[in-house]
Amino acid sequence: MDTARNILSNTEALYHLIVMMLTLSQGVHSLPVPTDIPMCTASETAQYSLTFSGKWTQAAFPKQYPVYRPPAQWSNLIGVTHSSDYHMWQRNEFASNGVREFTEKGEAWTLMKEVETSGERIQSVYGVLSAPAVVEGTGQMNTEFEVFARHSYLSFIVRIIPSPDWFVGVDGVDLCDGDHWKESVTLELFPYDAGTDSGFTFSSPNFETIPQDKITQITSSVPNHPANSFYYPRLKHLPPMAKVTLTKIKKTNQIISLPLEPTQSNQLPTGNEIEDTLIHTPLDCEVSVWSPWGLCKSKCGESGVQHRTRYVLLHSANNGSPCPLLEEERKCFPDNCL
Repeated sequence: MDTARNILSNTEALYHLIVMMLTLSQGVHSLPVPTDIPMCTASETAQYSLTFSGKWTQAAFPKQYPVYRPPAQWSNLIGVTHSSDYHMWQRNEFASNGVREFTEKGEAWTLMKEVETSGERIQSVYGVLSAPAVVEGTGQMNTEFEVFARHSYLSFIVRIIPSPDWFVGVDGVDLCDGDHWKESVTLELFPYDAGTDSGFTFSSPNFETIPQDKITQITSSVPNHPANSFYYPRLKHLPPMAKVTLTKIKKTNQIISLPLEPTQSNQLPTGNEIEDTLIHTPLDCEVSVWSPWGLCKSKCGESGVQHRTRYVLLHSANNGSPCPLLEEERKCFPDNCL
């Protein structure tokens, strides 16, 4: 309960920051930016609703699934609408200081300052948007935003909690298609590593990556290490951790919808709000290496037996391979028998 209160407190602070940023940005008019990318020629602005749906379940991600201190959950969504020359984050590029602080600590102040500075320098950022945190691995958050021809792209980032520096998000999805706006876009979201912390597990302590790595997508085999919380060698691909749906809505006179005051009403959807079939990822049992063989138990001149053992590192789940035998014995003859 204390964790939920802390998340809501942080959400409120971030909410007021977003409101302030939106208020300040309403008087800034973006200028055209030269680009080689085909330009959107839609004549009118468009408004969209954004629905982020968490799909981080213990059935889909059974390995080291965080159940307390804190349990699996999602941070606030921080996003921007922008032109093609701007990137909040990019795969295979270094994370900014703002992205580092957000993915490691959930602090958005530096990230918002970077957005503001980019908008002033290259006039590529049009609007800022936010949605409140989800204090469960499953659940939804919603917001609305506006795009227009020169700024038809959407980028956002959501921190995975708990994690060293992992997140999901979108880098520059274009909502324009020639001279018209797309009616609906649905994207499955997979985990990324910001490259700033070297932890392998959800609950790893802070261990700075020096030198900093580039942003990489986490897969069932990358990082290729059994300790990795997403290491599922039997899978070709990880199941999606989340999904985002962008739906064009009827235009109103409202420029942009401010995020709702944060509440706990968005924790767990009811009915068929998340319509996807529940995924059950098989998790094989993992055991330690064998201990050395024990002493040979027998009388002098007679054969005896000796034993060795191993222990369970990770129990199987969802019809994964069961644990093998944890004890072995073999015949032996005592050494140095007098």
